[in-house]
Amino acid sequence: MLDPQLLEILVCPKCKGDLEYRPESQELVCPECRLRYEIRDEIPIMLVDEAKPL
Repeated sequence: MLDPQLLEILVCPKCKGDLEYRPESQELVCPECRLRYEIRDEIPIMLVDEAKPL
């Protein structure tokens, strides 16, 4: 589970838009860019190059 305060400040590194937290799949999703950012060991991997398409 990610810290709620961290979730409030994280934005998509590509478009700076809001992210949707999906705890069941351990990822953050940007609906605007249609990208998924993986969370590994409770650390969001916020690199556009490592993001996966929806």
